[in-house]
Amino acid sequence: MIITDTHTHLYSEAFDDDRDVIIENALNNNVKRFFIPAIDSTYTESMLQLEKEYPDNIFLMMGLHPTHVKANYKKELEHVEMMLASHKFYAVGEIGIDLYWDKSTLQIQIEAFKHQIKLAKHYKLPIVIHCREAFDEIFEVLDSEKSNDLFGIFHCFTGNIEQAKQAISYNMKLGIGGVVTFKNGKIDQFINQIDLEHIVLETDSPYLAPKPYRGKRNESTYIIKVLEKLSELYNIGSQEIAEITTANSKSIFGI
Repeated sequence: MIITDTHTHLYSEAFDDDRDVIIENALNNNVKRFFIPAIDSTYTESMLQLEKEYPDNIFLMMGLHPTHVKANYKKELEHVEMMLASHKFYAVGEIGIDLYWDKSTLQIQIEAFKHQIKLAKHYKLPIVIHCREAFDEIFEVLDSEKSNDLFGIFHCFTGNIEQAKQAISYNMKLGIGGVVTFKNGKIDQFINQIDLEHIVLETDSPYLAPKPYRGKRNESTYIIKVLEKLSELYNIGSQEIAEITTANSKSIFGI
């Protein structure tokens, strides 16, 4: 059984004391593939170092996270362009809109999101979407950019079934992580109505640890708790879900 974590910030400072232990532990528990989203240029070097140390397991994305779309965002987007032109990446992400922290940057967030979608199309790469309190705004952008070469993952999906179906209509897989184990997460109430071909697994570690680790630092190994919950909800064995979701990740990332 090979399990794929389609979204983990392994370069995060939260892992500075025991990163290798965390990765080895995950590898020993069949979590063999880690897809690493970008945040901004300050993390690029540590991402590249991680890839160098684990070339068979670490797959990088490049992008500007919406919460880091600030006054210098054009310079940051130039960094994204430079990196995409000079290094192999497997997605443009994580990109999108976040209205939880700062609504005042909405217009430049939209501009950065659209610009990076165009970069993804240019390089024939998937996008990995960050959406927080911004479903309508995200869908409006996706609607304007909709095409056969727009595809990717709706990371950390937390919407309702109608929003799930709408996301899927834009060629997006749903990234399902620890939230599916939360009592108030709500996606556990309908997710089994979504065909597994539309699902990929993720942790978003070090964030959003599943039960029984909620509130603690998340790790890629804990994706097993997500797998077990989906197995229960779909009434399908964990191994089959691991196989289907890993196959889905390969169809998105091309590896």
